Formats: sequence, C-alpha cells, structure tokens
Amino acid sequence: MEVVYEDNHLIIVNKAAGEIVQGDKTGDKPLVEIVKDWIKVKYDKPGNVFCGVTHRIDRPTWGLVVFAKTSKGLSRMNELFRKGEVSKTYWAIVGNRPPRDAETLTHYLSSREANNKTYVSDKPVEGATKAILNYKLLASSDRYHLLEIDLVTGRKHQIRAQLSAIGCPIKGDLKYGAPRSNKDGGISLQSHRISFIHPVSKIPVDVVAPLPPDSLWEILSNGKNPG
Repeated sequence: MEVVYEDNHLIIVNKAAGEIVQGDKTGDKPLVEIVKDWIKVKYDKPGNVFCGVTHRIDRPTWGLVVFAKTSKGLSRMNELFRKGEVSKTYWAIVGNRPPRDAETLTHYLSSREANNKTYVSDKPVEGATKAILNYKLLASSDRYHLLEIDLVTGRKHQIRAQLSAIGCPIKGDLKYGAPRSNKDGGISLQSHRISFIHPVSKIPVDVVAPLPPDSLWEILSNGKNPG
C-alpha cells in the first residue's frame, strides 16, 4: 500500500488498478480494510481501528483515494464532497484524439445495475442525472493522447462514459468501447490530483499521485505541452 499523505485525521493512498475501495459481492479484501491493517500495525493500536470511506473510484482505475482516520475527519470530509469543495483532477490515455483540444462536456447519464454500465444521452431523459466535466489535451504520441479531466459532477463511470460518447474510449476500457484490454487488467485512467482545504486544520492539502507503472504514462507525461 502506498501512502502519499497522512495526518491525525486523514490518510490518502495511491490505489492500484484492480483494488476495490469498499467490499463488494466478489468478497475480495477492500482497500479500506488494508488501510485499517496498516494503521493498526504502524501505530500498534489495540482493538478495532477506525477508517472511514469518503469517496470511491472505480476498481480498474488508478490513483488517489482519501480515507478518514477519525469520525470528525469523516463527517467533515463528507461535507466537503457534498458541497463540491474537493477538486479532483484525472488523467486519461485515449487512442483517438478528441474533436477539440479543450472542451466542457455535458451529458445525461443513466446506469443499469444488470450490466454495471452507464449510458449517455445528449438530452434530459427520465431517470438520468446531469453530468459535466472539463477536459484538455496535454500531450500526444503517434498512437495515444493524454487528457486532463476536471470533474464538475461526480457520477458513476462518468469520465469513462462521457469520453466514450465523443469517440474517445479510455485505453483498456472494454466496457466503454476500447478495442483491447490492458496487460494489467486495469484501464488507463488515474485519479491524478486532489486538493481541498483540510476540514479540521484548515490548511490547504494538494496531493499528486505517482504515475502508474507503465512506460506509456511516462512518455506522454514527459511530452506535455508547456502550461
């Protein structure tokens, strides 16, 4: 487990693709339990360890996840997320260059539990929720393109579904139209940066994730356009 930030109330870890944040029907050990074990050992804590989930990212996604080490930290981080006061930036690698180098995407999303998939509409439909994100092109190679995405809303599979809707499925994301899977079984989407005002200490927190262990990320990152 890779810890990238920790204080008395919060711990931010860099999740690997394939790990789940909370338990699900697979029965696989979730990241929240791994964090509990880590805290218990590091601080030699007797009994149960508190670790609260403040948000989740998809299982095949890489990157930053914020957990709360105290009930105060949990309730106040939940409030920050509810108010939209947590800035979340993602990086994604796609095979098709987007139609514009920078754009705001607005769609209406509907999810189906039967196949765990989100469907996109350009217009409001019954039961759909509005989804907004901003993206910009950071770099390109001969075959792939690195996008930076700032979420305005946080919907299930939002980035994956919206990028697919404009003809840019994320590399490795078979569910949303990628032609082939990644060797690691994940998708080329990373929760890259999280920033907020600490809900207890009130100091700014701004954390950037290490790149996933794939040379393509390094190549595209090094080729970023200035500014």
